Amino acid sequence: MPLFSHYKYVFQLQFLRNAGFLIFMAMIQILISIGIVIGFTYLIPTPNTSTILYLATGAPTIILIFTGLVILPQQVGTSKSDGYMEFMRTWPVNRGVILGADTTIWLCITIPGIVVSTIVAHFTFHPGYDISWTVVPALLMIALTSIGIGYGFSYLLSPTASLTISQIVVFGALMFSPVNFPMERLPEWLQSLHEVLPIYSMAEVTRASLAASTFDASFGNYLNLFIWCVIGFGGAIYILNKK
Repeated sequence: MPLFSHYKYVFQLQFLRNAGFLIFMAMIQILISIGIVIGFTYLIPTPNTSTILYLATGAPTIILIFTGLVILPQQVGTSKSDGYMEFMRTWPVNRGVILGADTTIWLCITIPGIVVSTIVAHFTFHPGYDISWTVVPALLMIALTSIGIGYGFSYLLSPTASLTISQIVVFGALMFSPVNFPMERLPEWLQSLHEVLPIYSMAEVTRASLAASTFDASFGNYLNLFIWCVIGFGGAIYILNKK
């Protein structure tokens, strides 16, 4: 059977199995993205244009991080616990097709939150968007990196360990990662750590694509995301193929 047919059937099976949950999570992401753009401004007495722009460009990054590094690992952990992971290994399809179909589904549920947060920020605060032609490939690369890492550690670790890491990630991304504020506000040791971890690069690439006249992303940021993406998906495929 052709590869595309395998992909189509796996996509249909996975989507129908999780349709209700995915729709619910898409709605949650919309609320989270609006909360970041609007709710975080209540923490700042007199938010200026620069602050608003950081929040407006940070919301899409948080949505992608939340999807790939928090929700996805929890779903994989559930699949392991109820035996669905072992059932997937019996399918007569390439393991890359399974990951590809699942990745497409996760990409789709991030779109509403990103679109809504961008529109709300634009009409509410006029933060000064300058959207570059790189916005689609940039957000796609960030999404794939986040999803790839999520697959990597959730397939490798136990459900309990994956859940623990996902909670640490969401807490760290919101409070201690330079997504909604400049990197310079962090202590030097944490800045050095973020130069290696992917979250800062995700934020930089997003900012550079949504506000190109204000921010720019370096080649190192893109290389960092590419390396993490390959490690994540490569590890996930290896573990799926492991007997």
